[in-house]
Amino acid sequence: MKDNYVVKHCSPTLAGLKTGSLFSVSGESKETINNDLRVLNDIFRKKGLRIIPLRYTSKYILIYLYRLNRLKKDLMRPETRRILCKKGYNCANPDRCVVQLVEHLKNDKVFPHEIGLFLGYPEKDVKGFMKSPEDGVMCVGCWKVYGDIEEAKRTFQTFNRCTECYCHAIKHGRTLEELIVPD
Repeated sequence: MKDNYVVKHCSPTLAGLKTGSLFSVSGESKETINNDLRVLNDIFRKKGLRIIPLRYTSKYILIYLYRLNRLKKDLMRPETRRILCKKGYNCANPDRCVVQLVEHLKNDKVFPHEIGLFLGYPEKDVKGFMKSPEDGVMCVGCWKVYGDIEEAKRTFQTFNRCTECYCHAIKHGRTLEELIVPD
C-alpha cells in the first residue's frame, strides 16, 4: 500500500482534523495488506494513530485509520454513547468498541451505519442516516448532512484543502511520517 494512497484517503485524520478515515484496498493479498499495516502501525503508534483492517471480502479489504485519543473523547459524548449502547457497543472501552464494530461488519446483514461515529461525523447526521439514508438529506459532501449545513460545508472545505495540501506535499518528497500531526 503506497503512502500516497493513504494520504489521498486519510489526510484529515493524519492532520488531526478528524477522528478516523475509512478506505478500501483491492488487488493485493490479505498477507501483503497485513504486512503493510504492520509497517504503518510502527509509524502511526508513535503519533497516536492506529490502522487496522475492519473487513475482508473477496473483492476488497476495508481499512480504518483512527486517532485513539480522539475516539476516546468521541465515545464519551452522551449522545454517541446512547446511540452505540443501543446497538450493543461497550463504550467504556474504545478498543473493545472497535472490536465490536468489526464484529458488526462481519455478522450484521446490513452495514452498521453507526460507523460514522467512529469517523467523527456529527451525531445528528449519523442518526439521520441511520433513520433513512435518503429522507431529510440537506447536503452531501464527505457524509450526508441532516443537521448543520453551514458547519458541514466549512468542514468539507477544510478536509478538501487538507487533502490537496497533503497530496501536493507527498508528491513533492515529504514522507508520510513527516505529514502526521502527533496527538
